[in-house]
Amino acid sequence: VPTVGDSSAINPLQLIFYGAPGTGKSKDVNDVAAKLPPEDVVRTTFHPDSDYASFVGAYKPKMVDVPRSRIVEDEIKKVTKGDAQLLTERQISYEFVPQAFTKAYVQAWRRMAAPLPDGTVAPVMLVIEEINRGDCAKVFGDLFQLLDRNDEGFSEYEIAADDDLRRHLAEAFGEVRGAARGDAHPPEMAEKLERVFRGEILLLPANLRIWATMNTSDQSLFPIDSAFKRRWEWKYMPIHDAQKGYRIAIGADAYDWWDFLDKANALVQDVTDSEDKKLGYFFCKANPDGTIPLERFIGKVVFYLWNDVFKDVGFDREVFADGAGGRLLFKDFFNPDGSPKAEAVRQFLENLGVAKMSTDEKTAEGASSADEAHAEEGASA
Repeated sequence: VPTVGDSSAINPLQLIFYGAPGTGKSKDVNDVAAKLPPEDVVRTTFHPDSDYASFVGAYKPKMVDVPRSRIVEDEIKKVTKGDAQLLTERQISYEFVPQAFTKAYVQAWRRMAAPLPDGTVAPVMLVIEEINRGDCAKVFGDLFQLLDRNDEGFSEYEIAADDDLRRHLAEAFGEVRGAARGDAHPPEMAEKLERVFRGEILLLPANLRIWATMNTSDQSLFPIDSAFKRRWEWKYMPIHDAQKGYRIAIGADAYDWWDFLDKANALVQDVTDSEDKKLGYFFCKANPDGTIPLERFIGKVVFYLWNDVFKDVGFDREVFADGAGGRLLFKDFFNPDGSPKAEAVRQFLENLGVAKMSTDEKTAEGASSADEAHAEEGASA
């Protein structure tokens, strides 16, 4: 069996990156995928409406040109073929439209049938973002059986393709049919591979990698059963200091982003007794200069904490004090005109004990001061 090129960089065969939001799961997958030619990477994202048809493919309507039996001058389209003119009209036709799995499957077998000059086979990646936001049992269907791989990396068990998929695969593999003959594959595999190229059976090739990401904070959306889990390798992405020097900018002040995460996550753990709702370093994107503007911090971080994390456990702790005998509610982070309220954010950060950083002139006079000016204008309105 030809070996898979760059296999050490793209192992294991099936891998799920999991962890808190913002821990760099997608980045790690994309860093590996970026090393492959674009045609060898297929991406999809699962969501609650994902199903087998949207993952594998199905017949869908398509507009095509067909010969007209009656001519209406304003509606006809003239298509020239040689010296003849064919009068056509647009009509709806149906054809099989392959989706992410089928595209990656076909490309992987094409690569398997045409080894590189050094005898290796180019790897192909199917990337599934947010795999647990879809019902995996419904999306994978009988493809679940293919996830068991043998020592060579092929599916241990084959499954039969339905008629629609079989016809599509037979056509897609038309140019590689017969590639199973010769020395490229063991004799015992030749007959089975011919059936693969005829579209009669489905069998994952050894060069097809399926990598996915999963936010632990979404794990209750569609729980993944243990039978599905054990067919994957799992890589935990811990929350860590990426050492980018990010800072939360409030006017001329700046607060250390990692120190905020460290203390906010400790609060999340204490209040919810769970790691699922914690924030990763890249939960909120910073500007090129490393600053996280006030409005973005409120819209992404404060909104998440107040509406997704703490909403069911109350705000009776001192860290939520507004400094005037009350409690900071989400509405308190905005001025009457909807602009961000700098003092509310500053109060929360200081309640947490987040370290204040020194800022250079660029930071003080740039986006941060614009946020402060906007906030002050709203306060004076």
